[in-house]
This record gives sequence, C-alpha cells and structure tokens, in this order.
Amino acid sequence: MDLRLLFIVAFLSLALVVSHATQPSVDYWQSKLPNTPMPKAIRDLLPSDSGVTEEKSTSVNVGNGGVNVNTGKGTSVNVGRKGVGVSTGSGTNVGVGKGGVSVHTGTKGKPVVVNVNPNYFKYFYAPSEDQLQDNPNVALFFQEKDLHQGTTMNLHFIKTTQGATFLSRQEANTIPFSSNKFSDILQQFSVKPGSKEAQTMKNTIQDCEEPTIQGEDKYCATSLESMVDFSTSKLGTNNVQAVSTEVDKEETQKQQYTMTRDVQKMPSNEAVVCHSEPYVYAVFYCHSTDSIRAYKVPMVGADGTKANAVAVCHTDTSKWNPKHLAFQVLKVKPGTVPVCHFLPEDHVVWVSK
Repeated sequence: MDLRLLFIVAFLSLALVVSHATQPSVDYWQSKLPNTPMPKAIRDLLPSDSGVTEEKSTSVNVGNGGVNVNTGKGTSVNVGRKGVGVSTGSGTNVGVGKGGVSVHTGTKGKPVVVNVNPNYFKYFYAPSEDQLQDNPNVALFFQEKDLHQGTTMNLHFIKTTQGATFLSRQEANTIPFSSNKFSDILQQFSVKPGSKEAQTMKNTIQDCEEPTIQGEDKYCATSLESMVDFSTSKLGTNNVQAVSTEVDKEETQKQQYTMTRDVQKMPSNEAVVCHSEPYVYAVFYCHSTDSIRAYKVPMVGADGTKANAVAVCHTDTSKWNPKHLAFQVLKVKPGTVPVCHFLPEDHVVWVSK
C-alpha cells in the first residue's frame, strides 16, 4: 500500500479517536450519574475537546501539498513532507515526524471576568453602602409567596463568571488551592501579583476558606468530579437531578419577566447549591442544607425571551448575617420569612429525585 495512503488510514483513525474521545470529567459523570442529564451550566464549562459536541461531516482532501483530513469538529489531520500533524482545535496538538510523537495540550487558564458579585449568594456576606447604591438589585431576592403564575419581576439572567473551563480532577489535584500557596498559584498561571485578576483569585480562595454557619456544609469544588462527589454524598444518593437556569437567547437585557405556567417545586427539601466562582479555571462554591426548597420557574420576557429559571428558597435564615443583601432588599429580619433568589445561568442546584 502506498505510504501516503497508510498515513491517511492511520491518522484518519487517530483523528476519529481524538474527536470522539471524552474528557475524564465527562466519563466520570456518565459512570456515576447515568440517569442524570448534564445541565447547560456544566456543559458550557467543558473543554471543547470533551466529546460533548455537535456532529458534523468529515472531509478528506489530497493534493500536491499532502493530505488533509478535517472532521468538521475542529479536528484535522495533515500529512505532508514534514510528517503528520493532528490538531483537535482546542489547544491539543499531536505531531508525528522524524523525531517521534509529541503531544501539546496548550496553556491552561483564561482571564477572570466577573459580572455579578458571587458573595451575594453566601450567608455571611453583607454589602457596603456603596455597593447597595451602585446596584441594589444585581441579585434580586424575593419571597416564596411570589412564586406563582402571573407574577412579574425585573430580571437580568446572566453568567456570573466567564472564560474558565473545568480541569479534570487529576489536573486540579496537582495545583495548589490555598492562601498559603497563593504566590505559587500566580506564578503557575502567569498572573501578575497585585493585578485585578490576582485579587479576584485571592478573594475566591479566601471565601472558600471561610468557616461555615451552623447547619451548613460547604465545599469548593475545583473539578466536575469533586462537585459530583460532594453533591451526591450530601444527598445520600446517586439518583439526583442537577438543574440550572436556561435562557433561549444570548446576551439578554434586564427586562420584565412574567411567570407563565405552574411553578414546579423540586421533590426534596434538601439540596446542594453550587455557585460558579471567578477563577482561572472552573471552581464552584457548593453548600448544602436541609432548609432549602428549589423550584423550576418558566418565564417569558417582555421581548419574548423564554427562560426556564431555577429559584432557591432558604427557609431558615436565622444564622445569616443580619446585614445580608437579602434582608436589605426585602426589608425583613433574619429568620422571619423564607428568602428566595433566582440562580444565574452558570450556577447549579442538586436535589434527590
């Protein structure tokens, strides 16, 4: 068989293996939670080579410059005089030449972008007066009695963090995540000390190291696998639902939304809520309590935008910081009424089925 044809066959096979291969995090989800669909908030944070992709066509082109195989998924195989190259289109490249085989996975870490203060969803947090004046309703709180068809609210569904993707647990476990190792972390990700990104990362680590309030268990998950393990262990079962707020349009504006159909209460009063944290890779601040009721809330915006929102209601707020944003917005005192809020698009709530 012609040598070039052998290259085509061998590396077309390699390209298909690369394009169909799943990331360890996805494999773990499928093995641990085979009956649980992956919510969009998690799918959006998977690396582009995770295997959770749209199917497209494969083309093979042969010309004077060699052979090119393109799977249509960002994976291409090039055979020429200099050897063979495979690119997955996600920062991973496999090169075969006279020197042997080399694999380069690209650099990890992306800029931290913060759109919403993640502390608004933590029980110990109290905003400053300046923060209240600047944007008092950036994370809108409301009362449980408002959860019914016909209720209208001014909302802006957004992602609190952008630009980061999951590392596998094996990768995450090799990277320190501690205030004591912060200088090493900055150096590893080439983040300049004293920069806005560095301060944001430091805040996330410090928040994860804060003590819990009475009746709360918390954990900062630095990988999808660890988030699955924490959530299922706290719920005591692998038979779970994991849901996130989903909006049918990108880049929506703040507008009036109306609850359109019956609000659906999720089946358990015990839940694990995981909030996306700003960091160079995907980190989730997860906490569990037996005083949470979660709801699926279908809504439609004034411009026709449809949202399947997730709302979480905290039934016991007696141990919260008395100056928490929720009490200032609702004009209520800790422990008096259930306090509810919608989850941003990149947060996840877990409940048993």
